[in-house]
Amino acid sequence: MRQMTLIGFLQAQNCTNFAASWRHPDSRVDYTSPDFYRHIGRVLEEGKFHLGFFDDRLAMPDMLGGNHEHTVEGGIRCVKMDPVTVLMTMGMATERMGLGSTYSTTYYEPFHVARVFATLDLMSKGRAAWNIVTSLNDGEAMNMGTNEVVDHDKRYDRADEFMEVVLGHWNSWEDGAILNDKTNNRFADPKKIHRLDFEGKFFNSRGPFTVPRSEQGHPVLIQAGQSGRGQRFAARWAELVFVAYPNLETGRKEYAAFKQNVADHGRDPEKVKVAVLTHCVTAETRAEAEDKRALIDTLPTDLDQLSLLSEALNFDFASRGRDEPLSDDEIQGMQGIQGIRDRVLEASGKTNPTPNEFMKYSGRGLLHRPWVGSGKDVADIMEEWFSTRACDGFVIAATHVPGAYEDFVKYVVPELQKRGIFHKDYEGATLRDNLGLDYPAPSHWKIPMPNGGH
Repeated sequence: MRQMTLIGFLQAQNCTNFAASWRHPDSRVDYTSPDFYRHIGRVLEEGKFHLGFFDDRLAMPDMLGGNHEHTVEGGIRCVKMDPVTVLMTMGMATERMGLGSTYSTTYYEPFHVARVFATLDLMSKGRAAWNIVTSLNDGEAMNMGTNEVVDHDKRYDRADEFMEVVLGHWNSWEDGAILNDKTNNRFADPKKIHRLDFEGKFFNSRGPFTVPRSEQGHPVLIQAGQSGRGQRFAARWAELVFVAYPNLETGRKEYAAFKQNVADHGRDPEKVKVAVLTHCVTAETRAEAEDKRALIDTLPTDLDQLSLLSEALNFDFASRGRDEPLSDDEIQGMQGIQGIRDRVLEASGKTNPTPNEFMKYSGRGLLHRPWVGSGKDVADIMEEWFSTRACDGFVIAATHVPGAYEDFVKYVVPELQKRGIFHKDYEGATLRDNLGLDYPAPSHWKIPMPNGGH
């Protein structure tokens, strides 16, 4: 029977992706301590989550008004630690759950990313995953030594080549390359370790790579682009895709279209998992869950929304009055998460929405369309999405930490397991085993060059 995938959506920062979460009276405030992340990891593994995944950005959201003071005072995702380092803390407290982290193709070199995640894969015994992002705003660009973000589609063109280099390195060690033959002084077979010698438009990388393959071959690849260009990138490379569908009908339609996109790229659509982002507010009864939700709705501020919209769309919403329509040039010039922009245009029915309309229709910074109810209520919704092919699983975001994860594991997971749509234990030792993904066989990796050569 088909089984759903569950991912815990995490941040190495002072709040969850719900920026107001730190204001919740039950939220822990020791988010800079290792115990904070060890505890979350143990909770998610108790709930048999496939993956704990860390989102990341390379700047605090300070584009609104060009000033960071509101960000810091309001605690709007202003603390951002290195996610891979934090992930290792969680990895030491868990044994089977996968460990995923974001790393940018725009501001790091392919060899560096390949080495970091291949090492993480070895140190976690085949549980690593890399979330591929292209980065999206000028704040990140200025922190990383440039003046402004690269054009949206060009970032993806560059990322395509980045992936060729990373995968080339990961596949340059064949299985059985390491011999450890002390008697004959043969550490490894040189015929089974290959140089890449990649020369492309954006990158050159020689090799040979310095990290052997792991139990799962190489890390699982995650992507979350929802623009047209982002979806083409995901269809080509990703093995696990994160999406944010506004409703079930849209989810079914876009899920089917994306799976066809995967097939059009010559890949098996069943080997690319699609997981929908959702907030769940759950308790023993629906009434208790609704009370919890009512408290949560008091936490966000207008500044949360405007600041996070400015960050995500790379546009300063303070440059317009709240009821003043944005111009055509401003709308088309948004180089951030274009999926957010496009959904606002569609939902508002306007070509030039105002900042207030962006706030209303994006739900950015709010607890937007949460699933609220008892464990059975939430499981009913999840089962409908899953069984009618709107998704293969869910990215569970927290309203506060650790209580939201604890509630989900206590109330929702047993309901899903009773219905036979979520596993009761891990299938294997590696993340690929547990996701039902194939082992990526190594090869003499030669990638077609941009000019059609080899």
